[in-house]
Amino acid sequence: MRLDLFLKSSRLILRRAVAKQLSNTGGITVNGLPAKASKEIKIGDEIGIRRGERVTRIRIIAIPPGKQVSKSAASTLFEILSDERHSDPLLS
Repeated sequence: MRLDLFLKSSRLILRRAVAKQLSNTGGITVNGLPAKASKEIKIGDEIGIRRGERVTRIRIIAIPPGKQVSKSAASTLFEILSDERHSDPLLS
């Protein structure tokens, strides 16, 4: 599954266009490397999402079978590794 579709399906990012924009500006990493929206992700990958001063790191537990996932099932697709706030947005 594409990174942008996973982020939308898991409800980590509510709109696919926002996921694409974050990817294109280097705000999303997969396994520590900057990732494009079209990156194919798999179970076990670690995703970092930077939104301003907040950095959230998650690990993928499951890939949804389709594009649409119920709200209750969305949170079972990943586990949160960290959710930190940095005073300097350049720190990771």
